[in-house]
Amino acid sequence: MECIRQGQIGGGESHLLSLVDNLDKDRFEPLVLSFTDGPMVEKLRAMQVDTTVIYTERPFDITRWGAVKKFIKEKRPDLVHAHGTRANSNVLWAAHSLGLPVIYTVHGWSFHPDQPWWLRTIRVMGERYLTSKADCCISVSASNGESGRRYIPSFRSEVITNGIDLRRFDPALNFPDIRKELGIAPEKKLLLFIARFTGHKQPLVLLRAFRQLVAELPALHLLMVGEGDQRAEAENMISEFGIAEQVTLLPFRQDVPAVLAAADIFILPSLWEGLPIGLLEAMAMGKTVIATQVDGSKEVVQNGENGLLVETGGLEENLIAAIKRLISDPALCRQLSAGAVKTVNEKYSAAVMTRSTEELYNRILVQKK
Repeated sequence: MECIRQGQIGGGESHLLSLVDNLDKDRFEPLVLSFTDGPMVEKLRAMQVDTTVIYTERPFDITRWGAVKKFIKEKRPDLVHAHGTRANSNVLWAAHSLGLPVIYTVHGWSFHPDQPWWLRTIRVMGERYLTSKADCCISVSASNGESGRRYIPSFRSEVITNGIDLRRFDPALNFPDIRKELGIAPEKKLLLFIARFTGHKQPLVLLRAFRQLVAELPALHLLMVGEGDQRAEAENMISEFGIAEQVTLLPFRQDVPAVLAAADIFILPSLWEGLPIGLLEAMAMGKTVIATQVDGSKEVVQNGENGLLVETGGLEENLIAAIKRLISDPALCRQLSAGAVKTVNEKYSAAVMTRSTEELYNRILVQKK
């Protein structure tokens, strides 16, 4: 049984879709429990995967634990794999009370250095509990595992890096003309942001940087794809800055490879990451990428070889400098693009990720017998 916090599309949800799709169905029968509805749930059901929603948007929501236990008793899975804090905190008690092994994949930690000390302390306590009670933990990047050990010295994990479906994210394929659909001229340099509109993804900082850039470089256009609690504020900023003609906002879409194919530069200005799926997808499509020097991203991007890394301190100015550098140096863009494709094809395949996960499933099940 795979458990995920939400049915909206995000990094953890894309990871789960790839995992379920690539599992050896002769050996494993996947079952999914999501804690909200959304496009991911619809996609899983279209794939004929048994998928159920027990609604909550809160971690450690004790009011839902009884329903989760009833659901598990009905479905009788052999193993529970929880993806992320909210999923694990709401499935752990039920699974253990029924004697089932639990694997916990940490898709980035719920605690972060920029949080108030009291909130970070509470989050660390929660993660210490969840990681200690799991039969096995998975880190999606080595750097994210190391970050966890700085706060939780006892934390141990298997490192199974995220992977993507290279059959879908192949720059050699033909894709619909997204620029034509959106009315973005072919000669424009298209900057692309695909992520949730939340504080840790920094969409508002990107907009402030873009306002300065487009005043100097009018041939730029910014496409932002996603939803979240900062979406309305982003819309207000675009209007206030007078850049509505140079910025296109879209909700999450299912045709991500086609959207990526239309872009020139992919930007992920996160304050923290586990190992960002969206970054891997952009690199697989041969995009020139700009990411921040944070867990996961810095593990994938080698600065100047397959993308550019910028520091989170002074982020707005750093983004402006990195974008200007790429716009002025087409040869560098070609070099980084080739390096990006090579990196993902060699190291970040969904098939390899799934085989490693299957081996872990078998090992845990044997230990529990």
